[in-house]
Amino acid sequence: MAVKSSKKKAAPKKKAAPKKKAAPKKKAAPKKKTSTKKKSAFGGYAISFAGRKETVEQVFGSKPIAPSEMTKKIWAFVKSKKLSNR
Repeated sequence: MAVKSSKKKAAPKKKAAPKKKAAPKKKAAPKKKTSTKKKSAFGGYAISFAGRKETVEQVFGSKPIAPSEMTKKIWAFVKSKKLSNR
């Protein structure tokens, strides 16, 4: 019994398309200087604690509290003293 060869003929390779030349890059336009206005605080709030005489114990109390409670107490203090711009 004769054994047939399992090799197949390789398909002829196709020629690669010629590469296109890249277009010359344009120079970026110089950036315009923006005005030197002071940007507002992110989120739209500006809070000023300048000149306040309260101590941390007066705002938070003397017992240890969680950071989430600190945030609540700070905002309650800011709103009661009208320290924000809103």
